[in-house]
Amino acid sequence: MEKKEIIKEKIRQFQKDMPIHVFGRNCHLPLNSNKIITTIGVRRSGKTSILYDTVNQLLKQKVSPEKILFFNFDDERIHLDRHDLDLVLQAYREMYPDIKMENVFIFFDEIQMCNDWEQFVRRVYDSETKNIFISGSNSKLLATDIATSLRGRTMPFEVFPLSFQEFCNIKKINIDINYAPSKAKLIFSFNEFLYKGGFPEIVLSPNLNNIEILQEYYYVMLYKDLIERYRISNIPALKYFIRRVLANLCKPTSINKIYNEIKSAGITVSKNSLYEFIEYTESIFMFFKLLRFDKSFVKETLTDKKYYFIDNGLYSALHANNSENKGQLFENSIFLWLRTKKYFQRGLHFYKGIKECDFILIDRQKPEEIIQVCFDVSEPETLKREIAGLMEASDYLNCNNLKIITFNSEEEIKIDKKIVKIVPAWKEMLS
Repeated sequence: MEKKEIIKEKIRQFQKDMPIHVFGRNCHLPLNSNKIITTIGVRRSGKTSILYDTVNQLLKQKVSPEKILFFNFDDERIHLDRHDLDLVLQAYREMYPDIKMENVFIFFDEIQMCNDWEQFVRRVYDSETKNIFISGSNSKLLATDIATSLRGRTMPFEVFPLSFQEFCNIKKINIDINYAPSKAKLIFSFNEFLYKGGFPEIVLSPNLNNIEILQEYYYVMLYKDLIERYRISNIPALKYFIRRVLANLCKPTSINKIYNEIKSAGITVSKNSLYEFIEYTESIFMFFKLLRFDKSFVKETLTDKKYYFIDNGLYSALHANNSENKGQLFENSIFLWLRTKKYFQRGLHFYKGIKECDFILIDRQKPEEIIQVCFDVSEPETLKREIAGLMEASDYLNCNNLKIITFNSEEEIKIDKKIVKIVPAWKEMLS
């Protein structure tokens, strides 16, 4: 079968399947923005479902299925290069010659599978229709490169695995934090969420072999998104590097130190390659770096960064003894929650002076909140240590909005005319 005929078949089959049942997410795409709407995020996080939900919203507004062109580029039956892209439009026009393209809503799913697609999308936007929605699994591709080639035409949205609120909604758990009978269920569910994570397939199919599924996610990310896409030949060094960053999760991490360790292990790799590796893993939403806050931009940029992982469930699937990593999982879950609140990680840092503080939230260069994360503060020495970090950061940043996020403790402590709020994570994520 010719490429064009396969394209027609895909377009028509999707139209016949409308509407598509999906669970609602907290991410809602605008329908008439006159911008190219881009949804970016890690594989299997639900980007396609959000596009499906947008299609359903169009149908509710009486847009006919024939005016919706949905095309998924991640199809093994057909590989399109930049010279073939126009076949999609040609196929659609042949199917619906009487429909004006300016009235068509175009959805290009996993568009990064096609090289050099930017000029094609720009031409479609400039000459065909302003109703364009695209998704991809590479942040650099759809956030940096697109900003250059499609400047002024795009509106990006980040998609993460399910938040705790979405996790509860899918499981039909009452999320009224003020309803006493719900408290025990919410605490139990948060503990489950802490280890299981938020990949939709895992949450929706609790009886499947979740560890095997998540490990398969990881291998696809490793081989297809990293090794194949970036043409990495030094696979042993890449695997070692990822394991080493994971082992140091939530802590300041020195790439130079890892380089020396890899050399000692007898693996040949350049230090520049390791810096490229961490950039690549960030681009596919595997790791997220967190910069230390400093009033000096140079010091902020050059000091060691912390790294966090895309999903607790995926982390758990790669480690056998998760009970030993409970603190890391807890802090990682808080980071992911804060990260979704800070668009493209603008205004999220950590503090390190004599003492440390886990998260600093900045709004237009002004510190707005200082957060410590500690699973259990029942021990006096633990609480004292967490408060000491808050006080030092508060004085340095001139910010008195202080908080300690715990698993289930809740109280307020007054220290030197400052109030420290201790709050449970499950309640904070739902409030």
